Amino acid sequence: MLPSTLQQASQKDYAATFAVHDPATGSQIGFAPDQTLADADEAVARAAAAFPAWSARLASERAAYLRRWRDALAAQADTLAELITQEQGKPLAEARGEVAYGLGFVEWFAQEAVRVNGSIIASHLPGSRLMATPAPLGVAVAITPWNFPLAMILRKAAAALAAGCTVVVKPSPETPLTALAIAEAAQEAEFPDGVYATLTGASPVLGERLVAHPLVRAVSFTGSTVVGRRILRDAAPTVKRVLLELGGHAPFIVFEDADMDAAVADCVGAKFVTSGQDCLAANRIFVHRSVHDAFVDKLVTATAALKVGPGTDPTVDLGPMIHAGQAQVCADQVEDAVAKGAVVRFQGYCPEGEAYFAPVILDGVREDMRIFHEETFGPVAPVIIFDDEDEVIRRANDSVYGLAAYIQTADLARALRVQQQLDYGMVAVNTDRMTGPPVPFGGRRQSGLGREGAQQGLLDFTDIKYLCLHQR
Repeated sequence: MLPSTLQQASQKDYAATFAVHDPATGSQIGFAPDQTLADADEAVARAAAAFPAWSARLASERAAYLRRWRDALAAQADTLAELITQEQGKPLAEARGEVAYGLGFVEWFAQEAVRVNGSIIASHLPGSRLMATPAPLGVAVAITPWNFPLAMILRKAAAALAAGCTVVVKPSPETPLTALAIAEAAQEAEFPDGVYATLTGASPVLGERLVAHPLVRAVSFTGSTVVGRRILRDAAPTVKRVLLELGGHAPFIVFEDADMDAAVADCVGAKFVTSGQDCLAANRIFVHRSVHDAFVDKLVTATAALKVGPGTDPTVDLGPMIHAGQAQVCADQVEDAVAKGAVVRFQGYCPEGEAYFAPVILDGVREDMRIFHEETFGPVAPVIIFDDEDEVIRRANDSVYGLAAYIQTADLARALRVQQQLDYGMVAVNTDRMTGPPVPFGGRRQSGLGREGAQQGLLDFTDIKYLCLHQR
């Protein structure tokens, strides 16, 4: 059963709607409003009108609204997980994990809202007191992706709301129904008019209008680096704050002293969650020559145990790609690598369907192959042999991306030494899990700007306002 607003979406008097499909079956599961540029302008105008009163509220009041929002979402947790699986395709267990993950950010920023403090500056001016305090930016736009359709909205919007900004959300057209369900929960939380809005649409012009809008003071985007560059360009004329969480091409480095069984388990987790459609996915698996054969054999065994199928099947480990085009990108990368000498060590089985892509393990991957440099948004595991520490650091850093990296080693000194030299915003040692509400999530180089989560995720929606108070 879908939330009530979603059941009625196709029946409301919208000028236009667009269909939403289940990637596992291709079947239509609902409609969403195909909103217009005029709708975008109206949402921004209402958000701008609501900003003065919302930003003036006590931080504890904003926190109370966030907690009511969290409670409304938690009451629909199972329904939300089912909805995510329907329109995104990930296994239901993963969808439940995403709901819990997203709710954690709402609670975290409710707590952080009351901890935003300024500072007293030692004065260099006789008779003056100097103060600096964080001030909310204004209207914030959140443009969110399809791979985590709930968590990415909540991570952005909760931070902005806690900071005192008003928010307009533009979700991916592949997954608008989850966004509408989140908006329904915001209505239940009784946010004041204009404080939180959602715009759904099939055309990119809606997002472009929001990015360029002169009343919007912040844009937070998660998606491809190509689109992130365009957002930076389009936001430049109005000099607004731009926060970008872009592509990743994570190295997963297995040193010769690593626990092989644990390293394989972490590699499977880092590579195949969300069917590899994750910016944190392990995309280049560097394995020391001395343990290469043993590692690959174990990786093949572990990968062969994974089941591909519809996310509604509780025995399934990997769901479909978001659409057939994403599966084709994976196929093209594999074809290019094989044509240039890589070896397919394993290729799994999956049910019929244009959006399915079976896990693949490629061995002997080199720098002249597309898959070494292009982000792999799918279940393809490229294995690369290395011989020494300096070499693997150089090759791991050979990328325009700099989001996340993984290290597997029993040597703590090596772990600290290597992580310092890896040009990545986040590094995990001997684990495949590193994110959560307290974490300043973000990357370096062309993987983005700013941080999400932690206190920094809230402060990025503020500017410092300086006060010089002279006593006459």
